[in-house]
Amino acid sequence: MRLKIANLLFMEQHPYFQRKPETRSRKFWRVVFGSMVGFFLSNILITILSIFIILGMVAAMLSSSATPIKSNSVLRITLSGNIEERGEDNPFENTAWESFMSTPTGLDDILHCIAKAADDPNIKGISIEIRPPVSAGFATLTEIRNALENFKNSGKFIYAYSESYSQGAYYIASVADKVFVSNMGNIDLKGLAFQLMFYKGLIDKLDLDVDIVRHGTFKSAVEPFISDRMSAENREQMMLLVNDFWNVYINDVSASRNILVDSINLMADQLLCINAKTCKQLRLVDDILYPIEYQNFLRETLGIAENAKINTTTINAYKRVATPKAQAENIAIIYAYGNIMDGRGNDKNIYSENLCREIRRAYQNDKVKAIVLRVNSGGGSAMASEMIWNEIELAKATGKPVVTSMGDYAASGGYYIACNSDYIVAQDNTLTGSIGVFGMIPSLQRMLKNKLGITLDVAKSNPHADYLSVVGRPLNELEKKKLMVQIEDVYDIFTKRVANGRNLPIEKVYKIGEGRVWSGTEAKKLGLVDQLGTIDDAIAKAAELAELTDYGMVFYPRKQDFFTRFFSANLDSETKIEQALQQQLGDLYFTYKGIKTVTEVSGVQARLPFEIVISD
Repeated sequence: MRLKIANLLFMEQHPYFQRKPETRSRKFWRVVFGSMVGFFLSNILITILSIFIILGMVAAMLSSSATPIKSNSVLRITLSGNIEERGEDNPFENTAWESFMSTPTGLDDILHCIAKAADDPNIKGISIEIRPPVSAGFATLTEIRNALENFKNSGKFIYAYSESYSQGAYYIASVADKVFVSNMGNIDLKGLAFQLMFYKGLIDKLDLDVDIVRHGTFKSAVEPFISDRMSAENREQMMLLVNDFWNVYINDVSASRNILVDSINLMADQLLCINAKTCKQLRLVDDILYPIEYQNFLRETLGIAENAKINTTTINAYKRVATPKAQAENIAIIYAYGNIMDGRGNDKNIYSENLCREIRRAYQNDKVKAIVLRVNSGGGSAMASEMIWNEIELAKATGKPVVTSMGDYAASGGYYIACNSDYIVAQDNTLTGSIGVFGMIPSLQRMLKNKLGITLDVAKSNPHADYLSVVGRPLNELEKKKLMVQIEDVYDIFTKRVANGRNLPIEKVYKIGEGRVWSGTEAKKLGLVDQLGTIDDAIAKAAELAELTDYGMVFYPRKQDFFTRFFSANLDSETKIEQALQQQLGDLYFTYKGIKTVTEVSGVQARLPFEIVISD
C-alpha cells in the first residue's frame, strides 16, 4: 500500500505528468479553429436549406400554372394512404423529394378531377391504380364511387389495377369497366367489423378517478368509460350500423359486377377470395396481369404502340384546371372536419372561432348566394358547437340558404352544427345522430400518489374553490348535482335545437336521442336528414334553393400554399407528432387515440364517446 501511495505522489509531482499551462497563442488558435469549424458547418446547413427552398419555389412556380392536357390522355387516380376531406398542394410531386414531402390526397380534388374529366375531350378514360394501404371512411369511398358512376355516363373507360385489394379499395375498383389484379394478389373480402375501444381497464390500471355525469338512460352514451365490453343496447345499435354499412357495400358491388348479393355474402363467409385465380373464377376481377401488362393493355385501348409513352395526368396536376372557379354568383363550400374545440387553432380540427369567422366571411360576401357546410366530425365541445350553431343562424338570417353535406361522421356536436340547416344530405353509410351530452371529470391525485409518490394539499377560501381544478379531485355530492344541472341544461338546449331545426316534436327527439347513433339510411327514416346523396347533390340543392342556374364556387377556409404551411405555426410540433405516430403505429394508432381520449376529454361534451375502427 505504501509503495502505491509513493508511486502516485511521484507521478503527481513529475513534470511529465503535470498539465502544462495553455499558452495564449494555443488558446487563440483553438478559438479560431473552433469558430472556423462552426462557420463552415453553419454555411453547409444554410446552403442545403437554401437549395431545398429554391427547389421548392421553382417546383411551386412550375406547378402553379396549369399544364395543358395532351390529347388521348388518361387521368391516373392513385389511391394510397389517407384520403382526407381536403388535399394539400405538393410541388414536389414526381421529384426525388416526393416521398419525403408527401401530402394527403384530398377527396375534394378527386371529385373535382373526375367531374372535369367527364367533359374534357382530351381525357379518354380513368385508370385507378391502388397502392395499399388505403385509409378512408366508407362514406368517403362512396363519394368517390358515385363520382365514378357519373363519369361512366360520358362513355369513357374506367379501369382499375392493384396488386391486392382491401375491401375498401375493392369497393371503389368494382365500379370500373374492368378490374385487374396481380398474379399473387387477392381480395380481402370478409365482411365488416366495428371495433370499439373501452377504457375502464386503463382507468383502473392508472389509478384514475373519473366522475362521469350523463343525461338519459341509453347506457352506451358513456359505456367505454365504465365498462369493458358492449352492453346489449350498444351491441344492438352497433349491429344495426354494421349491417346497414355492409348492405350498401354488397348491393353496390353486386350491381357493378353483376353478381348476386347472396353469392358475395357466401364469398365473405367462406373466405373464398384467397388468390387471384379464385377471384377471377368468382368474376370479382376480369384478368390477372403484371403491372407492365396492365400498361400495355392501356396502350392497346388508346390505340398506341406497345412501347409508346402513355399521356397521363395526375390528380395533383389536373386539379389546377378542374377546381371550380368563382363567378359573379357563387355557392360557398365551407369545410368543417375534425374534433370540435373551443377558441382558435390549426386547420386539422374545428375551432369555433376559426369556423365562425369563415361562415361570416361567406354570408357577408355579396357574391355568395348560398352556403354548403361540409361536416365530417364526431363532435366535441358543447360550447363550441353552440357558437357555430349561432353563426349558422346568422347566415340564414341574411336570406341565403344553408345546406349541410355529411361525410363519414356528423354526430353529436357534428350533428349539432348541422341540425338547423335548411336541408341536410347524408350518405347511406354516414354515422350521424348521437344527440347526447356527457361530462367527464378525471382526478389525477390517486394516480400521482400511487404511481409517482406525489401528494397534493390545498388551502382554499371557500369549500369548492378547487372544483374542476387542473389536477382534479373526486367530486362530492353537491358538485355532482351542480354538474348534472349543467349537463341537463346543455342537453335541453341541444334537443330544442334539433326539434326546431328539423321541425320534429320534442318527444320524438327525446326518443331518438339519448346518445344513440344512426346510419344515414336510418337517419333519413327518422327525419334527421332530408336526402341520401353526395356533396354534389347538396350543392345542387343549394343552387335550387337560391334559384341559381349559372354559378361558380368559392371555398372556405382558403387553402394555404405549400410554403405557408411549411413555415407557419399551423404545422406545429403537435401536428408533426400526430402525423409521425400515425405513420409509425399503423393500426395501433387507434389504441394511441383511445388513450389520448381518456386524458383529454374533460368537461361537458357533445361528442361520440367511443372510437370506431371499421375493419375492412
